[in-house]
Amino acid sequence: MMDPSKIREKIGRFRILVIGRANAGKTTILQRVCNTRENPEIFNSAGEKIDATVLMSSTERGEHDIENEMVFRNNPGFIFHDSRGFEAGGESEFDKVKAFIGSRSKETKLKNQLHAIWYCIPMDEASRSFTEGEIKFFSQCDTGSIPVIVLFTKFDALYDLAYSELKSKGASMEEAEEQAPKHAEESFAKGSQLKFLYHSKDIRRPPKCHVCLPNMDNDDANCGPLIERTAGTLNSEVLTQLFVSTQQTNLELCMKFAVEKILPKVFDSAATPDGHRQLISELGTWFPHLWGVRLLILSGM
Repeated sequence: MMDPSKIREKIGRFRILVIGRANAGKTTILQRVCNTRENPEIFNSAGEKIDATVLMSSTERGEHDIENEMVFRNNPGFIFHDSRGFEAGGESEFDKVKAFIGSRSKETKLKNQLHAIWYCIPMDEASRSFTEGEIKFFSQCDTGSIPVIVLFTKFDALYDLAYSELKSKGASMEEAEEQAPKHAEESFAKGSQLKFLYHSKDIRRPPKCHVCLPNMDNDDANCGPLIERTAGTLNSEVLTQLFVSTQQTNLELCMKFAVEKILPKVFDSAATPDGHRQLISELGTWFPHLWGVRLLILSGM
């Protein structure tokens, strides 16, 4: 396994394109992933910070640059690129996204490539079906080896419908309220949206997977499923290690990958002093945000 510092020296930061219209809950999810309430800092393609007032003025004029990089100070290990979704800019926005993905795919340096795409689809509209823009993306946009994960945001909007269905079947108010989240997830899993997304002849390039994200505006919101699903789609061990070790909201996932990837390789030699040090050192590569603790442990051995 590579040392996290060497991984970051080689790749830099984990780069994600986030697609979705303005009210899809994108910023809230990114804040949860980076464990912050602050807004991101915006940098242009040359790495120069863009003044917030200048950016707001450009947004009000309808201008938007997908090349701009969003970085949260609380976790600068992630770089996010934002697309407004295709309803906002129509054909022009779709062409920009397609060209951006294509150009990033041709980058020879891994640090300049896109590493994942999060496509946000809000579920707070009644009888939500896929829009023409969404169908077009999953039919025509070739993302190559870049994994696409669909984020069904504002999923808690489906809880009221689930609550009503449970009540109509005789559940008490308390039972219906308690069971509504699980019932909504089960109904959605068997519903028409997912069948269309993964099995329709209109969808020639389905996503790698999806995740349902309810109540992301709550202080205790859980973005763990998004982190775990994204990690599971990466086909490079170096990228997986970079992603898992960059996120700081799911310690359990760090532990899971550390055990699965490291223990089989060094378990037999762990009983010796040198083997013990190697085990701790390699396990620590999945916990760079605890790097100082790891160094203290090793220096005291």
